[in-house]
Amino acid sequence: MATQYGSSSSPGTPGVARPTNGHDADSTMGLLRRLMDEITTLFRQEVQLATTEFSRSVSSAKSGVASVATGGAVIFGGFLALLAAAILGLSYVVAPWLAALIVGVVVGIVGYIMLHAGRRKLEPSALKPVHMQESLRRDREVLGRRSRT
Repeated sequence: MATQYGSSSSPGTPGVARPTNGHDADSTMGLLRRLMDEITTLFRQEVQLATTEFSRSVSSAKSGVASVATGGAVIFGGFLALLAAAILGLSYVVAPWLAALIVGVVVGIVGYIMLHAGRRKLEPSALKPVHMQESLRRDREVLGRRSRT
């Protein structure tokens, strides 16, 4: 086996080249290749795991949305039945057409109030992340003070 001289010096003799053999260099390259292969394999496995977990989460979310939609439809049907019962009950006191009109106006007013409150919550000023902006401003001030010192 041929002996090569490396450029690094021995600890006790500065400036003197120490011999290195080709086997050390080959094993180092082999270890580096193996390390890169294992990192690549690990990365692929992590991406596959993330993809699998994301798919499961999406499937679970789809199932949840379907359940919520079905429950909402059933509740809406119950609400309509309660409105019909209110109209029928009020028709013993006033004319049936007037009972339907009264219940319709009351439900319309309640719906308008709820709609208006919901729209107000969706305005851009209501969605502004106030706490996060304040936290970022404080962080910027702290970093500014540290960089000056």
